[in-house]
Amino acid sequence: MKKVLGLSLVVIFALAAAWYAFIYFVPYSEGTRSGELIKFSNKGIIFKTWEGEISQGISGAQIFSFSVLDSEREVIEKLEAYQGSYVKLTYIERFGTFSFWGDTKYFITDVKKEQSPHFNKN
Repeated sequence: MKKVLGLSLVVIFALAAAWYAFIYFVPYSEGTRSGELIKFSNKGIIFKTWEGEISQGISGAQIFSFSVLDSEREVIEKLEAYQGSYVKLTYIERFGTFSFWGDTKYFITDVKKEQSPHFNKN
């Protein structure tokens, strides 16, 4: 009986580790999005995560929500400095997320400040 219980626990642990590794290491998609950075905050009660939004339209009808991992310190600092600016975000979309990573499946890996196409001075 102890042998079956021990083997069951090992199998459950191995499946959980494989699922975690799959979610973390296998991206669903990668890409970029541009818009005005309208929100960026560190929120949560038990797990503090970095969450933000960019507006991709003039009226704010298209909102792109994203998360940033704590390990991306440079990205976090840039996003805090670029609040209210037009930015281009590079992201990885994962199959899922965990509560200690963030609220969305979109994780920002790079951010660049850009010139808004809505106020082009040509």
